[in-house]
Amino acid sequence: MSGFVVVIPARYQSSRLPAKPLADIGGKPMIQWVVEKAQKTGAKQVIVATDDERIETAVKAFGGEVCMTSVDHNSGTERLAEVCDKYNFAPDEIIVNVQGDEPLIPESVITQVYEGLAHNKLASMSTLAVKIDEVEEVFNPNAVKVLTDKDGYALYFSRASIPYDRDNFKAPPVKSIQDCYLRHVGIYAYYASFIKEYVSWEPSALENIESLEQLRVLWYG
Repeated sequence: MSGFVVVIPARYQSSRLPAKPLADIGGKPMIQWVVEKAQKTGAKQVIVATDDERIETAVKAFGGEVCMTSVDHNSGTERLAEVCDKYNFAPDEIIVNVQGDEPLIPESVITQVYEGLAHNKLASMSTLAVKIDEVEEVFNPNAVKVLTDKDGYALYFSRASIPYDRDNFKAPPVKSIQDCYLRHVGIYAYYASFIKEYVSWEPSALENIESLEQLRVLWYG
């Protein structure tokens, strides 16, 4: 299977900013910017997955493709699984999950996460991380840190300051950090078959504690 499909989960309800996908940015709703960014990657299909008719109407108004999904999903990944079922994607179809509130996402990031999975015969899912240079970011719980092994496979994701530099962190204020800290970038690529497997698993204790659904994958190995 060559190429990939982009699915953009978009919810109207949000505790922080309701109607965020429809926020006007330069005369366009935010969701339109995200769709147009995804289309520029050459993805063979770009689908907005939503449970709200207002978002459906907005997407159709600019000619985008939309899939209406259940209001009962607890995560974007569950919404993706419903899209996979409705479209009957082949098990080896690569699905890239792009957040609906990322209007400035570079096209190269979308392509990179796809290629990371397509060129790895052992993985069923891929994601991205970038180097952390600022001390403040290491201690920011909203910046999710990730540890990897020597081959780039994730060992753990956390809102905590990992790895914990015992000698450096014991005497604040911390003025410098070592060259090993990575911030997780919240974009994923999966095989359609793996999405179905993922949503069949019960949420793990770790993901509930950290509020990070990607920890479910590490929990179940």
